[in-house]
Amino acid sequence: MRYGIFCFYFCIVCAIYASGQPQIRLNLDRSIEIAVDSSLQAFRVKNMYLANYWQYRSFKAARLPSVSLSMTPLQYYRDFTKRYDSERNIDVYRSQQSLYSAGGLSLSQNVDATGGTFYVDSKLDYMRNFGDNTYSQYSSVPVRIGYSQSLFGFNRFKWEKKIEPLKFEKAKKQLIYEQENITGNVIGYFFNLAMAQREYDVAKSNVASSDTLYKIGAERYRIAAISQADLLTLRLDVVNAKNSLENAEMSLKRAMFDFVSYLNIDKTTQVQLDLPDKPQDIKISVDFALEQAKLNNPDYLGFRQELLEAQQEVERTSKSSIFDASLNASIGFNQAATSLSNVYRQPQQQDVVSVSLSIPILDWGVRRGRVNMAKNNLNVANISVQQKELSLAQEVEMTVNDFNIQANLIASAEEALKLATLVYDATKQQFMIGKADINSLTLSQNRHLSAQRNYISALNNYWISYYKIRKLTLYDFLKQESLSMQFDLLFNL
Repeated sequence: MRYGIFCFYFCIVCAIYASGQPQIRLNLDRSIEIAVDSSLQAFRVKNMYLANYWQYRSFKAARLPSVSLSMTPLQYYRDFTKRYDSERNIDVYRSQQSLYSAGGLSLSQNVDATGGTFYVDSKLDYMRNFGDNTYSQYSSVPVRIGYSQSLFGFNRFKWEKKIEPLKFEKAKKQLIYEQENITGNVIGYFFNLAMAQREYDVAKSNVASSDTLYKIGAERYRIAAISQADLLTLRLDVVNAKNSLENAEMSLKRAMFDFVSYLNIDKTTQVQLDLPDKPQDIKISVDFALEQAKLNNPDYLGFRQELLEAQQEVERTSKSSIFDASLNASIGFNQAATSLSNVYRQPQQQDVVSVSLSIPILDWGVRRGRVNMAKNNLNVANISVQQKELSLAQEVEMTVNDFNIQANLIASAEEALKLATLVYDATKQQFMIGKADINSLTLSQNRHLSAQRNYISALNNYWISYYKIRKLTLYDFLKQESLSMQFDLLFNL
């Protein structure tokens, strides 16, 4: 009875100890989900998107009416100020004490089409003089409506309306693009680990197999069925298999560390990978991929932004090179009184119209130089964008062509692996019964290992190519919808 209880507690302790190193199984899709959600690179990408998101929110808010309150609660003066004495026809310094207080409320609305600003405001001022002639007075502007406008100047509101939505759309697609970039990195780490695990398993199997074959060889050598050279070769295989196992274990630990570090999960986690199934038969049209890339790739939006900003600079420098005029017109009411109760009674009409001019006369060609430089930069931007578009289109075309042959390569690698496995198993059985020599066994073993590597490498190349096309086009060819649409549905945009 006591022995049974001891065994029970011993099993519990062993289970607790084993659970100290968590173990999980992951497939490729789940690995991608974890990396896109929790990796350090994903955290950086999301924060970059949020910065652009709040910049766009600020732009949208600037298009709405704004209300501001300006106040001077208290302003006190006690100093000597210069005054004119009319009796003596001279300027004299006189002592002065005064108290001033003011407040105003303003509502303004920018007009994108014209670059002007409508405003409605209200003001109240209070002034009190101290000294021999103590005097108090209030001044009010109950309401005033006005409009200010640069008549020939640069309209930044118009260009912001063109550029800022484009920048935000680019930021959104850049986020999706970077997530696809994370996916590509995960695939690399995933298949590196898968290859390391497979080679480790093969190395363990080779140690056991080599040891068994050596023992069989020793028995056959004892009856003179094989030569001493063959026996030594089998012994060498045992030593090499053990060395390969140690190297494979180190490679496995390194690949495991790289994988869990990139996914930002517990570094002690032991992951067992499930290789993805044979992919679906997908054929991607080059023309369709190019069409989706032009619609969705953030680089194309960046090209448009680059051209718009260059055109904006041309207009800004051109407008600043000629004379400018601004208009400010307002109509309202105002009143002044010695008491607060009277300052809003029977207000008088207030009309203000002002026109200001700025005319460059002589600047030695500075403004003209800026205009010419902006135009040259626009020409350079046009050529640069054309080159970048051509380069991106070539990359899309090459990636699609490369992808379309990967499925055939996987099928060939899978068939080669099956054949190599059958040949290796058959050769090993023939060697054990004395119908195959050591050279045939070694050759079949090397071919079997090479076939396994080629199959994993073919899977890796296939999924790398597929997700690279997804990254370039931001299009899901399995679900046949754009990744931007999936993003909008996910976040209700």
